[in-house]
Formats: sequence, C-alpha cells, structure tokens
Amino acid sequence: MESQPLPLTGITVVAVEQAVAAPFATRQLADLGARVIKVERIDGGDFARGYDSAAGGLASHFVWCNRGKESIALDLKDPRGVAVVRRLIAGADVFVQNLAHGAAARLGLDAATLCAAHPRLVAVDISGYGPSGPYAGKRAYDMLVQCEAGLVSVTGTPGQPVKAGIPAADIAAAMYAFSGVLAALVRRGVSGRGGPVEVSMLDALAEWMGHPLHHAMHGGTPPARTGLAHAVIAPYDAYPTADGGRVLLSVQNDREWRRLAEQVIGRPELGTDPDFATNAARVENRERTDALVGEALGGLGADEAVVLLERAGVACARLRDVQQLAEHPQLAARERWREVGSPVGPLRALLPPITLPGGGEAPMGDVPALGEHTEALLRAVGMADAEIAALRRDGVAA
Repeated sequence: MESQPLPLTGITVVAVEQAVAAPFATRQLADLGARVIKVERIDGGDFARGYDSAAGGLASHFVWCNRGKESIALDLKDPRGVAVVRRLIAGADVFVQNLAHGAAARLGLDAATLCAAHPRLVAVDISGYGPSGPYAGKRAYDMLVQCEAGLVSVTGTPGQPVKAGIPAADIAAAMYAFSGVLAALVRRGVSGRGGPVEVSMLDALAEWMGHPLHHAMHGGTPPARTGLAHAVIAPYDAYPTADGGRVLLSVQNDREWRRLAEQVIGRPELGTDPDFATNAARVENRERTDALVGEALGGLGADEAVVLLERAGVACARLRDVQQLAEHPQLAARERWREVGSPVGPLRALLPPITLPGGGEAPMGDVPALGEHTEALLRAVGMADAEIAALRRDGVAA
C-alpha cells in the first residue's frame, strides 16, 4: 500500500509564542507535518530558552516544545518587525499567539483582526484567563492557574496540597489549541473559511477538573487529598517492597479483591470477611486493608511482586522516577526513541504519541538556534539584500 503523507503536509503555521502553552501546541502541528515558523524576540528569544541548561546546555523546556520549527528573530516594538510578521501571515494557514493580555491586539495580531483580513486563516489566541472578565489581565503562570483551577486542592496529602509536577495548565491549553486548530482546518475544508480560535489555560484545566468538580458540585463535598491512594477505592496505593522499590496496585471490584486475598495475601477468608468483602467496607477499614497488602508485598522484591500481582489478575505498576521512564522497557521495545538535531548536537527525544500506521513517521526536525532562519525567511517574503541589511543594522531582525 502506498504510504500516506503526513496529514498537515502543506500547512504553514506562524507563531508569536513563548513559554509552554503555544510552543507545545505548535510542536504537535509540526509533528503532523506542518511547517512552523517561530517568531522570537531579538533579545534572547523565547524566554523558555533561559529556563535551564540541562539539555546539553539548552533549556529542557525549549528542547521539548520547539523541535522542527524555523526561528526568526524580530523586534515587534518596531513597525518594520510587525510588518514582517504580517507578510509571513499572508502566506500562512494558521497563526498562533500567547502574548500578554492586550499585546496582540495592540500589534493588530489578535485573531479577530487577522481573520477579518485573511478569511481562510485559522488564528489562535491562547490566554491565561480568557479575553474578558475580571481576571483577563491577570498574570497566568502555570502554578498560579493550577491553584485557581483547584488542581492543587485535590493533589497531595491530607496535610499538604501540592502542584502537579508537570505544567498541567500549560499542557491542557496547548492540547485544546492543537485540537482547535485541527477542527478549524476541517471546517475550512468544508466552508472555505478559517476563523478565530480562543483557548484559556483556566478553561482548559477547569475541564480537566471534571471529576472532582462534579463530585463537589453534585455530591456536596470535594474529594479528599489522598497522596497516591484513591479517595473512594481501596486498596489503591503504592506499597514498599523488600528491595526499596514501590509497587502501586488498584483493586477495582470485589472479584479482584478475592483474587488478591487468596493469591497474594495468602488469606482467602478475607474475600468474604464483612470488614473487607466490599469496596465500601475496605474504604471504611482502609488502614487495616493497607496493612494487609503492605505486609504481603513488603517481603517481596518489586519485580517479584509485579509478577505475582499480574498472575492474580490485579492491576499494578512500578513506581518509577523520570530516569527510569527514560529507560522504560516498553518504550524501548516499541522503538519510541529518536534523535533530533540541535545547536549542541543530537538529543534524545520521544516519538509523538499520535501514530498514523501506513503514513510517514513524524519528521521530528531540529531544535532551532535563535534566529537561525531569519535571513531565509526574510528573503522568502521578498526582501532584498539592502532591506535585510537595514533591518539587521537597526536591530529589528537578528
């Protein structure tokens, strides 16, 4: 069968973006074959470039979110810089921005203005709290939105709320922006018109809070913070093993509990004991339930415990750290790792999660240096040598 092209081949995206939310959204588009032109500040570029230097001297956030893009460095405080962006947008299918509240509108780069001028353009505004309302102008860093959305209130231990260890609000907004672009492109294929797309970090993360939100709204009480345990299921937690590991298991129904009691704990009578026979009883007696499971697993190595639990048909997992994720046998067996180029040489990176069998593999292009493609892109929009030289001389392009 003839190989299918990547679904976004031929689509051009221009992005005035920074940090995580917009860059992660546009990286998904690049992974599906789109050409992504990243507009950066001339004085250091996307500020995520300076978050750390863990990836061989590059920032880990930047490497994660920006492979496969072309970088052009422009001063958007100068009208000539904005004019270049407008010329790039004139040849684009999609425009994405996540500038501070009001900044895009002041530059004439907000979605409504651009879509009025370019009816086929899909233009995305990503914000922290949306374009209106009392929070519209509020700074919206990931941790702050996690707090405003209530995620921190349901994450952690009974005594200590904690933020998620990944930028959950940024990622949520990115993925809704990504899917919003895809939906708008499908609509354009039918109607011939693009249109604005609005995504806010708060809206996105509030949607992800659906289970605890509905539990609180309709049940009257918010779910308790339970660490790795589950508020309404037992046993459901991570248990130490003899070799210093931890194994998480989840018993979803009473049949699984009976198998666990017989084949792992070694006490089949617990399957019918009224203190443990039902999930409600086990939750009521959570400490005793956890003690029984902990005693059984505490004498086993982690690998041995996983084998025993799987043989009993009980859902389980190793509690891995991020280095162990990098060495995960399933990722290795499925050949999910690739190398991408960067200014500091090849870097290891995961294939994107969307797999399209029968089609080409995600291109996973290089991580760009700041302004690496400035000259080529300026020439592509019709600028002559003298004009390019003037922009560079005046600090408008770099």
